[in-house]
Amino acid sequence: MNELALDLASGLWHTLLGTINDVLPIALILFGFQLFVLRKPIPQLKRIIGGFLLVLVGLAFFLEGLEAALFPLGKLMAAQLTDPGFLSPDGDMASVTQWDYHWVYLFAFAIGFSTTVAEPSLLAVAIKANQVSAGSIGIWGLRISVALGVAIGIALGVFRIVTGTPLYYYIIAGYVFVLIQTLFAPRVIVALAYDSGGVTTSTVTVPLVAALGLGLAGTVPGRNPLIDGFGLIAFASLFPIMSVMAYAQLADWMQKRRKRLATVTPTGDQ
Repeated sequence: MNELALDLASGLWHTLLGTINDVLPIALILFGFQLFVLRKPIPQLKRIIGGFLLVLVGLAFFLEGLEAALFPLGKLMAAQLTDPGFLSPDGDMASVTQWDYHWVYLFAFAIGFSTTVAEPSLLAVAIKANQVSAGSIGIWGLRISVALGVAIGIALGVFRIVTGTPLYYYIIAGYVFVLIQTLFAPRVIVALAYDSGGVTTSTVTVPLVAALGLGLAGTVPGRNPLIDGFGLIAFASLFPIMSVMAYAQLADWMQKRRKRLATVTPTGDQ
């Protein structure tokens, strides 16, 4: 028990040092521009410094928790779900087809959805979008639509790894669809939809999804982790754009339909 506590404390300390190295340049740029370019005092300096300290400690605990719990669990699940004894009753990988990996697809969908919902950057964007839109863009509506897009994208990316299909087929087709969708989506949602694809590639989603892709490519026969293992992040960035614009288009269509129904005069009242 003491050894475990020492290992966790040591890991947390090293993670904290790494977090300081990552956040310190950002703080220097912000403070430097405020003091030397704008030449104005920093308002509420004590509160800002306290906030930076909380960010450092929170990120350190968060990243260490991912490293200690979620990463090993994700790798273990990927290895077990692609085990020959699990996929085939006789353990013969030669008889395994792409449809025998259905549990892997379901796991990829679930891990993509759950990690996106827990993504801090997405929550921040959803709250800000709700504020600037005066509540017309719901926080949970945006988060769920982005999470569904990531989940579908990751599941499709895993299917690509299993089948060995070239990555650019999916990416080219996906962006052609996005360009067409952009022409018909409400203008107020287009910029937010494109940004939603970027916020998914953050601290929670990227490490787990990358570990899933590399682990899967290393266990599926005939796959190269370097060639086939990477690329899941591209799916996690592309498909939320589609899902957010589809969410806006559906909401816009339902609103117009309600207005049409409200303007129809019932014939029985005449």
